[in-house]
Amino acid sequence: MARTKTKYKVFKGKGKDKTKMRGMDTVLFNMILVLLCFGLIMCFSASAPAAQQNMNGDSYYFLRKQLIWAIVGFAGMLIASKYDYHKLQKLTFPMVVLSIVLLIAVLFFPAQKGGKRWISLPGISFQPSEFVKFTVIVLFANMLSRKKWHKVKNVQEFFKYFVKDFCPYMLVFLLFALLLMLEPHFSCTVLILCVVMTMLFAAGANLGYFATIIGPVIAAGVALVSFGYRSDRITSYLDPFANPRGDGWQIIQSLYAIGSGGLFGLGLGQSRQKFLWLPEPYNDFIFAVLCEELGFIGAAAVLILFCVLIWRGIYVAMRAPDTFGTFVAVGITALIAFQVLINIAVVTKAIPVTGMPLPFFSSGGTALLFTLCEMGVLLNISRQIEVPEAK
Repeated sequence: MARTKTKYKVFKGKGKDKTKMRGMDTVLFNMILVLLCFGLIMCFSASAPAAQQNMNGDSYYFLRKQLIWAIVGFAGMLIASKYDYHKLQKLTFPMVVLSIVLLIAVLFFPAQKGGKRWISLPGISFQPSEFVKFTVIVLFANMLSRKKWHKVKNVQEFFKYFVKDFCPYMLVFLLFALLLMLEPHFSCTVLILCVVMTMLFAAGANLGYFATIIGPVIAAGVALVSFGYRSDRITSYLDPFANPRGDGWQIIQSLYAIGSGGLFGLGLGQSRQKFLWLPEPYNDFIFAVLCEELGFIGAAAVLILFCVLIWRGIYVAMRAPDTFGTFVAVGITALIAFQVLINIAVVTKAIPVTGMPLPFFSSGGTALLFTLCEMGVLLNISRQIEVPEAK
């Protein structure tokens, strides 16, 4: 994937070496638009009963909030699509410092929903973890774009270069992981680990390095889920019907919703589980409502849209004009892919329950804003793919 870095006169028609800038990837842009509009429709459908019950009869409460963030995020996406992504390299250190400050600052705010994950200010609240995800992608892309991996010839060199080549990246990850677990934010930590591993794999790290850390990662994961509410979630995952009115309630209602949808669904807006049976159906479990209302066909259509989005992200990564652009595109694409994978796995009881929003669909202003801005960066990379001039 290595490419020589070049300097561009972005959006002025010409670059160096007889190349020129092109328009943004239209397939990628259209997928973003479709998912955003589809997500707003489903957010309203899933949130209307809860909003009417809890927001003084205002069934449009969550839709209105999500629509405002969607407009702001869409504007941010357009701005990011015209902002030369190479400038992010110079902003890496300030972004890291700001991320660390925010992760420390959030610990001094009141806990919400069992964790200190939100910074609440007059009129607005946001999750620093959303900014941290993008910061880690930019940081690792910056580091990997300058990295030259040593070739391993024997066992002695393997451990030597494992410490020299691989461990620095793990130490950087552990710094952010430690701060996230103080909130605690286990799902975000796991998500960032998946993204980081994907970027290191794409950069050409020795596969043996990954095998070396499997044991410690599994041990750390087991230790973290063996205590407190995470242990209860494992128990409810193994047998949700053992405590159907307690920890097993949410996953049971989710499975009821998915099963009720059948092939074609009950119809848009016709979900029964969203009427205060499924807790917060407009957040992490919105896919269950989608399955109930649109059935297998609708769920498959959404998955196809996400697959096309991920495919275009990979396409942009493979054709980026330099290694920094390649790794940023890989990181952003992996971030979307793993969020979709984990969210749907939770909703379908493939893995234990953990808080993971479905991109473009789940209600949440900070997540939607950063998702759209990250899409803008991906679009900017697509605009700088080298296109030879016609002779």
